[in-house]
Amino acid sequence: MTTWGYLLAFAIIFASGSRVPTQAQASQKNFRVIAFYTAKNDAAHISFVHEANRWFPKMGTQYGFTYDSTSNWDNLNTKYLKDYQVVLFLDTRPEGPAQRVAFQKYMESGGAWLGFHFAAFALTPSTYPQNWDWYHQQFLGSGSYGSNTWRPTPAILRVEDPKQPVTKGVPVTFRSSANEWYRWENDLRKNPDIDILLAIDSTSFPLGTGPKPHEIWHSGYYPVVWTNRKYRMLYLNMGHNDIDYEGKTNATLSSTFGSEEQNKLILNGLLWLGHGGTHPDSPAR
Repeated sequence: MTTWGYLLAFAIIFASGSRVPTQAQASQKNFRVIAFYTAKNDAAHISFVHEANRWFPKMGTQYGFTYDSTSNWDNLNTKYLKDYQVVLFLDTRPEGPAQRVAFQKYMESGGAWLGFHFAAFALTPSTYPQNWDWYHQQFLGSGSYGSNTWRPTPAILRVEDPKQPVTKGVPVTFRSSANEWYRWENDLRKNPDIDILLAIDSTSFPLGTGPKPHEIWHSGYYPVVWTNRKYRMLYLNMGHNDIDYEGKTNATLSSTFGSEEQNKLILNGLLWLGHGGTHPDSPAR
């Protein structure tokens, strides 16, 4: 091709709006995600895990990240984690002492984490007691589980921090997918390290259908998405599908990824973490 040919080709590409990404831009798009899960006992959590393990690889193809998943929590070690930029907890938390030490070290060394729903659960006595102060008190800030709504129902969610990259382009209020919503021991508004990104809007009340009266919320302040300014982390209370318990079929009746606005929030969060994003109101680390 002649010099004029190259110039003409470049002009056509430029005029069409196409851009060849630079090496820096291409490398920024590519990161690796590892999701840990248990997927036992609760049909709603199992349903969400299977759904997430189908949805995230599709998003990875579109948005430039690699998604792997494992139910082997012993993989939560320094050697294994060094190949991943973001860790996901889809349903539970690590229980082994070595696993917990490795995760804390990973986060304190600049690693990134995205956790869903039951990943923050802790209740003493239960199968998942509050026996990890760093995780529940410092890292998440929420303390123990307090209560929940029932049945799983959608809620109107309200953006509390529109300046945070996770909420960019997300409507001020939107309808979520069906979920079992949690209340926490600690008031996250009193923790200066916690940035609450979304809370349940008052137009959601009454929230839940019961049948027990305490499973229906009529008022109050309930954070559902937040981050800790000291870490590269994001917690989302979503991750509990509605299930046909009464009919005893355990069929999935809803999809956590059925809300377009909620999906944008999740993707914003993952891409923010994967691209090494920092908190806009925090000093550089």
